[in-house]
Amino acid sequence: MTMADWPLFGIRLACRTVTLRPVREDDLPQLAGALPGDVGHDPRLELFDEQSAAQNERRLFCQGYWRALGTWSPSSWVLHLAVRHAGELVGVQTVEGDNFAVLRTVDTASWLVPPARGRGLGVAMRMAALGLAFDHLGALAAVSSAVVTNAASLGVSRRLGYADNGLGFVAETTGRAELRHVRLTAEAWQATGYGREVTVSGVDACRRWFGV
Repeated sequence: MTMADWPLFGIRLACRTVTLRPVREDDLPQLAGALPGDVGHDPRLELFDEQSAAQNERRLFCQGYWRALGTWSPSSWVLHLAVRHAGELVGVQTVEGDNFAVLRTVDTASWLVPPARGRGLGVAMRMAALGLAFDHLGALAAVSSAVVTNAASLGVSRRLGYADNGLGFVAETTGRAELRHVRLTAEAWQATGYGREVTVSGVDACRRWFGV
């Protein structure tokens, strides 16, 4: 497959000490092998009894990558970005848009390997994703969610200017968990000035792929 066939692979983001690019097939063994134990998964997805918890998570991670590519459309898309720091792959930042042409809203999710945590990388990779969404795709809002006990994720959101947007529940394998929803508007993003720290390239060739 050439870049002309799938121009999304040409997207590059950079912010502070991290660089991001779309996950490629040959990244899967390393990324799946590095999945932290707390990454979690959509509880609606089926688990295989013959696989361990770690094996199930690795399988679901790879299936999520293939599903995102196979079902991509301008009206519903999921972009998985491999995050690199100091020359090493350290995690994944995901940006997704459903009916983006109308709603102009993105949702984000991410994970980092434990040794890379607590060093500001989570903030930088979210900033990069928001720079792409707001400054290059014309998003009007970004939303995110985390269980109320996930202080790290909620801390990143609050540091970047997200406002609380209500509570809900999510089903987990261990039962029901309370979920905190947060939301960031384009105006609030512009007021932070964080976009000046984000570099984005390769988007013009695939703008229509995002429904823009």
